[in-house]
Amino acid sequence: MLSVLFSGLRARWVTLAGSFLALALGVGTVAATGLALAATFDAPHRGPQRFAAAPVVVRGADRLEVPTPVGVRTRKLTSPRPVPPAVVTALARLGPTVEDRTFPVSVTAAARLDADGTGPVGRPGPVPDGTGRLDDSRPVPDGTGPVDHPRPVADGTGPVGHPWPVAAATPYRLTAGRAPAAPGEVVVTAGPGSGVRPGDRITVTTPRSTGPRTVVGTVRPAGFETAVFFTASEAARISPAVDAVVVHAPAAAVRTAVAAADRAAPATPDAAAREATTAPLAVLTGDDRRRADPDPDRDAEALVSVNALLGTAAGITAFVSLLVVASTFSYAVAQRRREIGLLRTAGATPGQVRRTVYAEALLVGVLASAAGVRLGMSGAPRLAALMRDEGIAPGWFAIGERNWPLHTAFWTGLAVALLGSVLAARRAGKVAPVEALRESDVDSGTMPLSRVVLGAAVLLAGIALPLLALVRDPADLLARKTYVTQPMVLITGFALFAPVLVRPVTRLLLWLPSRLPTAVPLLTRENACAALRRTAAVAAPVLVTTAMAASLLGTTATLAGARAAEADRRSAADFVAVAGGGAVPAAFVDRARAVPGAVVSASRSTSLSVLEEGTALITSEARGVDPADAAAVSLLPLVAGDLADLDDGSVIVNEEWATHRMGARVTVWLGDGRRTTLRIAGVMRTGTGGNGVYVTPRNAGGARIDRVEVKVRAGADRSAVAARLAAAGEATGTTVTARSEALADEGRSSGRNTRVGLLMILLIALVHTGIALAAVQVMATAGRVRDLAVLRLAGAPRAQVLRAVAAEALAVVAVGAVLGGAVAGLNLLGVRAALGRLGADAGIVVPWGTLGLVVAVNALVAVVAAVLPAALALRVRPAEHVGTGA
Repeated sequence: MLSVLFSGLRARWVTLAGSFLALALGVGTVAATGLALAATFDAPHRGPQRFAAAPVVVRGADRLEVPTPVGVRTRKLTSPRPVPPAVVTALARLGPTVEDRTFPVSVTAAARLDADGTGPVGRPGPVPDGTGRLDDSRPVPDGTGPVDHPRPVADGTGPVGHPWPVAAATPYRLTAGRAPAAPGEVVVTAGPGSGVRPGDRITVTTPRSTGPRTVVGTVRPAGFETAVFFTASEAARISPAVDAVVVHAPAAAVRTAVAAADRAAPATPDAAAREATTAPLAVLTGDDRRRADPDPDRDAEALVSVNALLGTAAGITAFVSLLVVASTFSYAVAQRRREIGLLRTAGATPGQVRRTVYAEALLVGVLASAAGVRLGMSGAPRLAALMRDEGIAPGWFAIGERNWPLHTAFWTGLAVALLGSVLAARRAGKVAPVEALRESDVDSGTMPLSRVVLGAAVLLAGIALPLLALVRDPADLLARKTYVTQPMVLITGFALFAPVLVRPVTRLLLWLPSRLPTAVPLLTRENACAALRRTAAVAAPVLVTTAMAASLLGTTATLAGARAAEADRRSAADFVAVAGGGAVPAAFVDRARAVPGAVVSASRSTSLSVLEEGTALITSEARGVDPADAAAVSLLPLVAGDLADLDDGSVIVNEEWATHRMGARVTVWLGDGRRTTLRIAGVMRTGTGGNGVYVTPRNAGGARIDRVEVKVRAGADRSAVAARLAAAGEATGTTVTARSEALADEGRSSGRNTRVGLLMILLIALVHTGIALAAVQVMATAGRVRDLAVLRLAGAPRAQVLRAVAAEALAVVAVGAVLGGAVAGLNLLGVRAALGRLGADAGIVVPWGTLGLVVAVNALVAVVAAVLPAALALRVRPAEHVGTGA
């Protein structure tokens, strides 16, 4: 049998080359995505940056730790508490101390701070869906409130202000000029390309005011933030609360003093504050000082979305590879029916025939997997570079030296080859000796019972699971893991039933063209319907790419449209104001409130955490609003309660919360880590997930105002209000836009990386399936050279034969596109039904442009891969092909 095996390999090298290419590309993609995925498991270690020269740093803890019966649950705090005055005083008794304050600032564009191209280390990753923009903060007019303190915003997203004395504990050193000595003087970070020099006058907006400042010195950019330094007294006036204290004293003594002073802090008479459990303070030394850096978890957080994206890509690639390879092997065996029939006539047993197929699959699997691993090693660095260029991955992201993804890809490829050949081998073993006498290549369209049962089970699962989710938890259908995997189930079901579905779909598509006077459409229809396995094998890659493109992009576009419509319905405002520095200056809020005919609602981004079922710590994005102001400009989708009933002892939640009964009391942790109990004063529909939580400013963890919504009163002059707001925005460095424009901007920024990532995945899948499609077409054309020769002998001109080949390729692509569209339609209908159940009515968005491009590319590949081999074959005299039986 070995001699027969190798003789067959030499004779059918075209067929095996198609299987080899399909599998090698799949293994290469899995290897490349696996190497990139392995690089996301560990963020690079960074030592302390901002307080690298500080021996001990005291600041509010930036992480919430809640003990549960199954361990400690941890969540990041959006607004760590400030250091209380009593603690600052106690620390000053231990040794020299320096108080640090961090607050948002914005500088005129002409200043071009950090113009060396390094800038702050940003936070790559998708903008969270919903209402929250984390790490924003808010000023306090007098700084005397018991809990409403200004909170730091140094997250690497905009310039921040600090007192100059703290620079001694940081990497900042003067490169020109001197330290600020009087109000109105600042030191700024300025790279080699910056246009700022000592003596320049720049306009700086702080939470207190906007005005000109004199640059008296510059420091070299540190890379983790863009800083503007003020005098200590002016920084204290702008942001009264102390965010961190640098202490030159033994760490043990500092911890003792912090604990004693914090316990001895006088209690406030405010009832809500008395109930709240004080958030902890952190004493940081050594490597722990990096917790005081701007957004210390930025590297790990940046890798979360990259990890999810690459995991999705690897899963889709493995699925596509299995489907395409299985289809290719199945068709390769179908092409060999006469050969296998001859082997059976010569005395080969069914077991020997099956072993021959397995041996070929093993050989192709080993060679293709090895080639794919090498391809993946070359492609992984290019994939990482593409992700960096598109902003999906951080600038430092690079492929590591781990090799387990290569082993995984190799053995996965070999397993895919063997699994893909199982059905083909079973079918080969059932070929009867009489098959050697067959002259026609006509498929009956019937399927074995095992395939019918398997296909029915997969299709039923693909339909029943979404229906079950609609009843139990409609929101589950909107999760990425669901709308990525759900199409795979239906694609598999449709692929298993392809021999049954191909013929009616083909006849339907070619019903009208086949009635034209020309013979090409009729010939196309009959050829496609006669060779069902060939048609199914060529249509399979088109089915996969069309279904995945329409399902993934259609789902994300539909969800984006639903979120945009939901956000639009939540607000009755006419204008929205935001600030580039992360906080809207108090001066703008005061000016806006003074505009005649304007109703103003200022809100803050924060978070609220709740322990569900005693073990799960769930954090929700929240907004701190003034109930009376918010009720005038908001249209919350409440199913119970009223926004006007919100007070300092209550909260408005949505139906997604485990406890959402009106009047019930829930224990929560605020954005600064304080624990308190709030009464549920209102319940909103779950919607798409953007209907977050609403609390009063006192329970917003000291967050700063980051959004101002303005409604024009009935009868007021809208254009006059707009002009006054624009003037206030220009004077305070605040951007004011119409609500529709603001929502459009938020929609474009929200989920951008998800869309780009999905496009990247689809591009990889399209390249993979495109080459597999070309390989299968070449195999198919090579197997029908004799049929083409017969057409030539029957009198068909060479050009007409080639037109028939091209038309059949286009028809088969259309069949695959229709089947893929059916899969996508079922998925999108499920998403639409889930949105309706959640009260977020929205229309289905079909990505027609992308879908048309995918189908066009598949059509071009199929036509070229079919016509070129046919043209080469027709260069030989037809009688020679017929005579040899090729």
